[in-house]
Amino acid sequence: MTPSPEHDGGDALRTLQRVVLPVGRDLDVLALYIEGQMVRGAEALAEEAAVEAGLADASAEPGAAGTGEPGAAPAENAGRRTVVVPVGRRVSFATYFNAFPAGYWRRWTHVDAAILRVRVRGQATVIVYRSSAKGHVHRVASIKVDSETAEERTLTLPLQPFVDGGWYWFDLAAGERTAVLERAEWCAAAGHVRPGTASIGITTYNRAAFCVDQLVALGEAPEVLAAIDEVLVVDQGTDRIEDHPGFAAARDALGGRLRVIDQGNLGGSGGFARSMDETVRAGRSDYVLLLDDDVVTESEGILRAIAFADHAKTSTIVGGHMFNLYVRSQLHAFGETIERYRWWWGPAAHTWAEHDFAEKDNGLRDTPWLHRRVDADYNGWWMCLIPVETIGKIGLSMPMFIKWDDAEYGVRAQAAGFPTVSLPGVAAWHVPWQDKDDGIDWQAYYHWRNRLVTALLHSPYERGGNLLKECFIISVKHALAMRYSTAELMMTALEDVLSGPEHMHAGMATKIKEIRRVRAAFADAQARESVEAFPDVRGRPPRRGRNPAPPKGRSKVIMTALTGALKHLGPVDEQALRNPQAAVAHLDQHWGMLSKFDSALVSSADGTKVTWYQRDPRKFRGLLRRSGVLHARLTREWDGLAVRYRAAAADLASPEAWRETFEAAGSARE
Repeated sequence: MTPSPEHDGGDALRTLQRVVLPVGRDLDVLALYIEGQMVRGAEALAEEAAVEAGLADASAEPGAAGTGEPGAAPAENAGRRTVVVPVGRRVSFATYFNAFPAGYWRRWTHVDAAILRVRVRGQATVIVYRSSAKGHVHRVASIKVDSETAEERTLTLPLQPFVDGGWYWFDLAAGERTAVLERAEWCAAAGHVRPGTASIGITTYNRAAFCVDQLVALGEAPEVLAAIDEVLVVDQGTDRIEDHPGFAAARDALGGRLRVIDQGNLGGSGGFARSMDETVRAGRSDYVLLLDDDVVTESEGILRAIAFADHAKTSTIVGGHMFNLYVRSQLHAFGETIERYRWWWGPAAHTWAEHDFAEKDNGLRDTPWLHRRVDADYNGWWMCLIPVETIGKIGLSMPMFIKWDDAEYGVRAQAAGFPTVSLPGVAAWHVPWQDKDDGIDWQAYYHWRNRLVTALLHSPYERGGNLLKECFIISVKHALAMRYSTAELMMTALEDVLSGPEHMHAGMATKIKEIRRVRAAFADAQARESVEAFPDVRGRPPRRGRNPAPPKGRSKVIMTALTGALKHLGPVDEQALRNPQAAVAHLDQHWGMLSKFDSALVSSADGTKVTWYQRDPRKFRGLLRRSGVLHARLTREWDGLAVRYRAAAADLASPEAWRETFEAAGSARE
């Protein structure tokens, strides 16, 4: 592969991806943007060099960045696009946000060549590299500039070698004088592709402060706002966004683009369906970008997602990756797929969760799996761009309230010929899943109801493959773990699925109240803020001094389940009803551990609450009996239910059905 010679860039180009630096001076995310010294402004050179010394390969010697040599000082208002490289130093843009994901553009778009456009001054060498899908690195070309005034150069780089993946990036090295990168973009020939615009849809429920911060960030990115027609905030809570002290400033910064919609609580699917519908009805935008209310977005990703969708071979959903809001250099989700036989979501093959780019040898060039293209089945709606054309063909979200709505939509779109691409360089920071208890709290109902409904709609396997077997086993595990409220919600979910598709819109606004009422009757749903809110722990000493532990190995798992079931059918130690027998950390709350106690204090995933689990033989017997009956019935009726749900799918997702639900939901203020 040989790149075309550099030229002065007189041809019209469409920017696909701009090289950017972190907002402010956020050193926690520096490794996502640049490897090396980052300097932004004449007065800050010495301070930046001191603060960032030792953080990357190109850290300057004390005082080296502030030598006062010609070309050392960038424009004072350069924003976050200028980098100063001290004499004899080098930086690299082989990073998550600034390398160009060539494999994705090669596979999913009409673009056949990436054009690197750089504007540099000083004594600088721009060295371009590419990687293969295996992570092997190749030097491609270089550009040399020796000028006190900025020069713009371009380099055309073909995308042919990237069928299975790979990236382009460049390094910037300074010679005997400071090198200054004023700006750089990855571009494509403008051609006949019309730049699209988007409306942003944010669904919020009592997260006014987080939501206002998101609006402020958008208002501080004028280039992004130029591609945005409207920002829709569907407010479904009682802590109103308009009542937040920062709301007025956020609204003004958006230049008349903000519209707040007051809606009764219909969950995430109801809020996002409203944003989809409003965008389609307005008729201005090519896309709707769905954003969670509790994320921090890299605003450049919005422009990148729009550019990618504009150039896609077919109408394509473009999703953003998820980074950990608490460990901001940590990639939490790189691609999502559905394991068809189990009908369960999870990370795509060949990806690794919780990859921390800031750790040694974890950069892009050092991590082979990041170079292989990852194909997704869906993208989480923490950040997801959906073409209006796709919405017109397949409808809005399913009425699922929360959980599985994004996965179902991606699978439905895929079946209709509209792929989902989780695009590197498009991302948001979100609360990680390991700090949530949503599999065992009130959301358990929606997890199971929606997982079963989605399988009925789309599973290619007879009776959902292994899904029903897994569902039954998990219901037994919850009962053995004294999580009776969770098991009860699972049974309610099965009963509603068996009632047919009509229940889904009918219960959108009312089901959550029923769920909370059901949970209120169970001890395992009554959380307190401290251990001191409960009686002291008083348990018998462990047998032979060995503390209980989860079973390991198939035979021990089976034996633990049988002995646990026998124990749960017997009488409860009366002392265990007066005092917990143990305090179990969240990390240890395996069903095999909890089944050995008559009662225990169990902490929550986020460490803020404690719950007293108490064994109840009557509840245990009743739940096991109901679970057996309901799973047997669902097995018998699966084929007929699948026909019913698939026949009703278009109506369930239709704007007309949703508008009736929006009207019935009324106002969140009521």
